[in-house]
Amino acid sequence: MKLKNVLSTVNQIEKSKFLNFLDKVCSEAAGRDNEISKKIKNIDGQVKNASSGEVTELFKVVLPYLELSIKEELSLLGAQANLLINIISRDGNCIARIAWVEALYEKEWENINTHAQFLKPIILSDATDSNLLNQDKKLRIYYECFKEAYFNDEKLKREAKISNDERGILNVLAVQLDIANDDKIAIEHLVAPIHKSDVLACLDSLREIGLLFVSRKHQTVYIPDEIVSILHNIQNKEVADKYLLRILRTFSDAELSNVLKSHEKKIRGVERDQKIKMIIQMGLSVKKLIEVEMHNQDFNINERKERLKKLIEDLDIQAERIGSTLDERSSIILETLKNSSDIEFNSLSAAGYKEMYNCLQELLPNLVSVIKTDFELEETQELDVEKLRSLGITPHDILYLINNNEIKDIRDKLNISPRGNTRLLILENFAGATDKLIENYELLATRDFIKLKENDVAVTEAEIGVKFEEATKVILEQLGLTVDEDLRRASNSAKDRADIVISLTDEDIIIGEAKTLKNGEFAKYSTTSRQIKSYVTRYESIGKRVTQVLIIAPSFSSDFIESAEMDTEVNISLLEAKGLKKIFEAYNSKRNPKFSAKLLTKGGLLKADLIAKNI
Repeated sequence: MKLKNVLSTVNQIEKSKFLNFLDKVCSEAAGRDNEISKKIKNIDGQVKNASSGEVTELFKVVLPYLELSIKEELSLLGAQANLLINIISRDGNCIARIAWVEALYEKEWENINTHAQFLKPIILSDATDSNLLNQDKKLRIYYECFKEAYFNDEKLKREAKISNDERGILNVLAVQLDIANDDKIAIEHLVAPIHKSDVLACLDSLREIGLLFVSRKHQTVYIPDEIVSILHNIQNKEVADKYLLRILRTFSDAELSNVLKSHEKKIRGVERDQKIKMIIQMGLSVKKLIEVEMHNQDFNINERKERLKKLIEDLDIQAERIGSTLDERSSIILETLKNSSDIEFNSLSAAGYKEMYNCLQELLPNLVSVIKTDFELEETQELDVEKLRSLGITPHDILYLINNNEIKDIRDKLNISPRGNTRLLILENFAGATDKLIENYELLATRDFIKLKENDVAVTEAEIGVKFEEATKVILEQLGLTVDEDLRRASNSAKDRADIVISLTDEDIIIGEAKTLKNGEFAKYSTTSRQIKSYVTRYESIGKRVTQVLIIAPSFSSDFIESAEMDTEVNISLLEAKGLKKIFEAYNSKRNPKFSAKLLTKGGLLKADLIAKNI
């Protein structure tokens, strides 16, 4: 979930620690940075009174200083905080109940403790019997260096700890010795045992330095996407684990074995999915993995470059150039994946995503279980597309969770051509399903189930209203508007549930309502008026300015139009469904179309013909 949406979700008390930490960093940086100083002056120096949009903008400007400050603060909190950071910065853990975070922590601690006990006899055995620098000896070297770095403070009668500088040196040593991340953490646990309890106290410590928000009412922890990116940088994590999974899904069995062999891990009798899981758990450098470790030892530079070219194609990475060196190609892969989330959400509409998710559940009954296991989601948590979006799980992420054999079976059941990237072909298939809804948009608006069935639109009569709403969102998105599903989900209550939210700026929004009607003209103004005014009050209570309410329906009665025009409490625009489709068709027919949200804010019944003509 984006920072601006988290700020809209939690109350003033729950975001106070974040604002205090941000204020402190800004105050320290303002003397050295004119842009930060200017931003602070714009809000009269009062960060705590700033709007969500102003806080988000300030966060972007102060980001380099914020990351440095967070890194320094984390170095003072110790191993328990680092372990908790590893958990909450993983895919799918950006929104989680406190009890679930505690359960994940306990499970992680047990795994580390078990691994540490496994390594202990290896590390403490006699290292003088061989001059060979094998993996066992590398582990002993790292252990001795870590122990020296930790306990050297006691010689000066200070508390034993690892400083920022020492951790930086140890990280370099681990890279040079090829020490996997799981081995690093286990060795640290042997030297400085990680506390098993006091997770709540540690969460509060992380909250003090602005890393997370805690809703006491809902007993839920929120970690904004922007904070997760900072934590990944501090951890030297090149890409999220879900992107590493995609890369590994494209590897041959031999390439997976090459990676494991380079770290002296067992490969005989290990299944493909288990190899992938082991590699992810090891926390390896992804850059080194694709540049060196996946390849046969006798491969030359040109052969490795060609393999990365093929990897770029397999991952469907659209880059202006693929680079001429090994380093350039690996960097293009990692940077593209790192910044792909928004592009992937936009590649399939909310309606198409929902259609795909529902279909995959039918074809793969254990899909929900797979998602919950791989993204460490709570077993009792209800999953729908809106929840997946708020957790940052894209349609691509879902498809890459499914192994290669199963994804081919799904492709065949959907009668999709076997030529090309199977997962991308499945995405295109559901993008086409959304196009069909738009083609039949007016029939959805008038709830003409018979004609929809004749036109091969797969929808039940009960679903027509939802499909009309979904198709409306797709049209608005394709007109270039920001349909903010994250904000809508975060802000809707059980009582007040707006159909559509269009973000114009961080503060300004348009609330949209999509109404279907089987016969006649839409005439229920008093009911609709109470409904939308309730929505407006709800969004204004979280700091949003509702500049307009847009109601879309098949047609409106003259009384409805007159009442909307005379309403002094809210600004209401009315748009007929056939008119919105006409605007959409005009937009798509132009080479360089120009459409602005202002065209929807004129009030009263909008003249679709005139808008379409002037796009």
